[in-house]
Amino acid sequence: MRFYEQGKVPLTPHMYFVYGDGGTGKTTLFKQFPGRKLLISFDLSTNPLMGDESIDVAVVETSDGPKIQETVMYWINGAIKAGKYQALALDNLSALQNLVLENIDNRAKDNRQNYQKLQLWFRELSMLLRTSGLSVYATAHQVDNGANGLTDGGRYAADMNEKTFNAFTSTFDLVGRIFIKDGQRWIDLDPEQGNHAKNRIDDRKLIKANELIQQEEH
Repeated sequence: MRFYEQGKVPLTPHMYFVYGDGGTGKTTLFKQFPGRKLLISFDLSTNPLMGDESIDVAVVETSDGPKIQETVMYWINGAIKAGKYQALALDNLSALQNLVLENIDNRAKDNRQNYQKLQLWFRELSMLLRTSGLSVYATAHQVDNGANGLTDGGRYAADMNEKTFNAFTSTFDLVGRIFIKDGQRWIDLDPEQGNHAKNRIDDRKLIKANELIQQEEH
């Protein structure tokens, strides 16, 4: 446990989580982050980053599946120790969750224990990211609960197990849903809309996607 005297709490880089439909530009948003960057892709959607010389990319392959937890921790710890990155992205937590669950599934007779292990691992991952000293960006696909007849508040959510999502995003400063309306990309940060959303950085509730990063200092 770390202890900071009054008035000496250090400023830590912000953590952002954005979810939405495919094709809304989630991966592209990482270009906004200043400095040298590393993106770890779990769904091979790296084309939007082609030509950007500020971003290194690590792509998870099929052979990584059985040891995905160890692989992810290896890359993140390596990025931290390298000391050359200012920002780190985990692209598609929906895919990562499925890979981790595949490794955990059926290890316990009670399926609830399997999901508890899933939640604990994602909480551990989140804490590592929080203490990394890097700006962090994570993405996930969305689910539309409107198909189930829910058309008011709470229609959209990240495509993750609810408790796993809460465990992972508990340390994040910003959670928002990206969408396209009238040809423009927007990010909803307003929890009163009923969707997964929060903004502990400033008081913005709805922003243009290209304004996600207003200021990042290291």
